Amino acid sequence: MSPEEPLLRGEAEAAIEDLRTSTAFLTRLPPDWIGSPAQAMPDFRRAARVFPLVGALVGAVGGAVLLLAAWLHLPPLLAAGLAVLATVAFTGALHEDGLADTADGFGGAGSAQRRLEIMDDSRIGTFGVIAVVFSLLLRVAALTSLIALGPFRAALALVAAEALSRAAMVRFWESLPAAKPGGLASDTGPPDHQATVIALVLGFLITLGLVWPALGFWPAILAILLVSLATYMFARLSQDAIGGRTGDTLGACQQVALLAFLVGTTAA
Repeated sequence: MSPEEPLLRGEAEAAIEDLRTSTAFLTRLPPDWIGSPAQAMPDFRRAARVFPLVGALVGAVGGAVLLLAAWLHLPPLLAAGLAVLATVAFTGALHEDGLADTADGFGGAGSAQRRLEIMDDSRIGTFGVIAVVFSLLLRVAALTSLIALGPFRAALALVAAEALSRAAMVRFWESLPAAKPGGLASDTGPPDHQATVIALVLGFLITLGLVWPALGFWPAILAILLVSLATYMFARLSQDAIGGRTGDTLGACQQVALLAFLVGTTAA
């Protein structure tokens, strides 16, 4: 056995463990189904590197529903709606909840502290309702447009969109300080730089590997560029509005990046 083999085996085991705990945290899959301890909290400083793979799994669930609906000859609008519903159900609307809270906070007037207080309120306000409704509507509309090019192509685009949007979330997480003590985005610490680089590389590779053959090279590039721009702009907005990031803004970033991706693939 070469000296490198134990090191490689240990790294592979760590990656599998990260994937298990991250999947259990980011989806509604029962932890015991994937061999993860109940209530296990990932070490996000390292585990965030596999978030794009979890995103790809979420997209695969939605893509499978989309293909089944197409096989049953359901109308494209209905197929797209069921696919989006499947992704929301599979994640327990985790990121949609963050989007709603962020929209309520950022939409409110006052200081950064007041915005954070609004975001901590479990009640959903007007801005939150509007944000979630439009997030769902725009996703369904984009997928309906992609289905016109072929259900399988639309399914591949959905997988890539969910993957790259979670890579964007990791980048957003690393780039900003915590806006307040306590909470998910603060207590666990941000992803380290290596985890962020790995997440971005995985997101880019998944996008190029799926969207390029399905829709073409330029739609893949445009989607990546729009996701990068949207993530940067949302990071600046979050910095200006509350002075950094919270767990809610992580979910909102994923939603913003997801929409930017789907818009990019439909516009190209």
